[in-house]
Amino acid sequence: MLTQSSDTASSLNVLIGDDHRLLGEAVGNLLRTSAGYSVTIAETYETTMSALQAGGHDVVLLDLKMPGMNGLSSVKNVVDKAGSARVVLFTGQVDRHFLNSALEFGVRGLIPKTMPLQSLLSVIQLIASGQIFVPMQGVDSKAGPGGGDTPLSEKEHFVLSRAAEGLTNKEIARDMAISEVSVKMHMRAICRKLEARNRAHAVMISRERALI
Repeated sequence: MLTQSSDTASSLNVLIGDDHRLLGEAVGNLLRTSAGYSVTIAETYETTMSALQAGGHDVVLLDLKMPGMNGLSSVKNVVDKAGSARVVLFTGQVDRHFLNSALEFGVRGLIPKTMPLQSLLSVIQLIASGQIFVPMQGVDSKAGPGGGDTPLSEKEHFVLSRAAEGLTNKEIARDMAISEVSVKMHMRAICRKLEARNRAHAVMISRERALI
């Protein structure tokens, strides 16, 4: 679903990509009434990409959990599609390794959903000016629930993302052109770093922390 309210006199055009309708509308209404901004609300990854295709946005508030989002790959796609628009993550807790990767892609920071609505105006203006905003309260410094702090390698991320899609070790090995034994070794390393009990637990942890 895509809703839009335009104001030709507005100084900023903000796209909110978030399936939490009440929150999206609350933020949208605040931006329209307090600052006169033009606001578009998209409730899925697909409609967010469609809105970006139309262009004209200055700032994009991007929820990581809305339908269609698939971790870092979706974030990168949004940043690429956004062009000159400033993309900022709009979510709850986020793993710091995920955030660092997102910043490397061009994301301009993080706005926690726990932030008071009245503080959003100054933060959005800061983001629009080209600054990066990363509050400490929105970043989880742990890589796993038990406190592991070793980042996953690129190959481990690939193995984990394919495992989350339901691929078998044999299928993952085929995609990576390596042996099944190597895939199992990568999975053991993933479980160790995330302090996961098994493959399924590693996938669950990675999704909770938006690692994939």
